[in-house]
Amino acid sequence: MSETEAQIEETETKAEEKEAPVEEIKTETKVESKAEEKVKPEPETKKEGPLKWGIAHIYSSYNNTIIHMTDLTGAETVALSSGGVHVNADRYESSPFAAMKAANTVIESAKTKGFTGFHIRVRAVGGVGSRVPGPGAQAAIRALARGGFKIGRIDDVTPIPHDTTRKKGGKRGRRV
Repeated sequence: MSETEAQIEETETKAEEKEAPVEEIKTETKVESKAEEKVKPEPETKKEGPLKWGIAHIYSSYNNTIIHMTDLTGAETVALSSGGVHVNADRYESSPFAAMKAANTVIESAKTKGFTGFHIRVRAVGGVGSRVPGPGAQAAIRALARGGFKIGRIDDVTPIPHDTTRKKGGKRGRRV
């Protein structure tokens, strides 16, 4: 019996030796595959060059909407368009449709010059006039946002007086 017991023990130890390296290899391959998954290079996306930023100045009154795009310093004009260029009747110059058309013209011009993003500055009449932008301001902003550019900040730069300013017309107002 001692011989058979010895043979059984030998076969058990051989089986354990065979199994142990197999398990170790399996765990090692799993670890390697996880490491490979983490290290795998991501699929290449379109790498754009450096961002070229500009400023879109939107002046919106109840008579017209003017969109003036400049570089970041504000010194160089990139594109300029107004609502009156795109419609025939004077009463439609401040309409959202005219503002949208003007914005699309500015977008096309800015794309050809390589701009990729811009900040927006909205201005109303201000001063003694209306401090609320006209009806074309929101349509112009929406059209600029849909143009495929990155948008940085949207600021209201309406001039608001911090002291009293007099309306024109004299002490007793405009006499009709």
